[in-house]
Amino acid sequence: MAIDVTKTLRKALAELQTEREKISQQIAAIQKVLAAGGSRRRPAARRQVASRGKRARNSMSAAARKAVSKRMKVYWAKRKAEAAKEKGSAGK
Repeated sequence: MAIDVTKTLRKALAELQTEREKISQQIAAIQKVLAAGGSRRRPAARRQVASRGKRARNSMSAAARKAVSKRMKVYWAKRKAEAAKEKGSAGK
């Protein structure tokens, strides 16, 4: 019994041609935006960001650092225990 793949190939070809058409339209749209000047940002906004310098960061209090440290120690201990448990069960 011979398998006729012609129908499948024609369907695949039609889908690829449709996809190629969509991609061509997207490429044209991108080229149009780039030809019009690319980004829509205002130059003044860029200058403003550059003149601000470093971003101010909120510092944590000693109590907050201690709380985070405690949470992370519990988190990593739990992860280590799970890894050891998995490693132990994988060897059986």
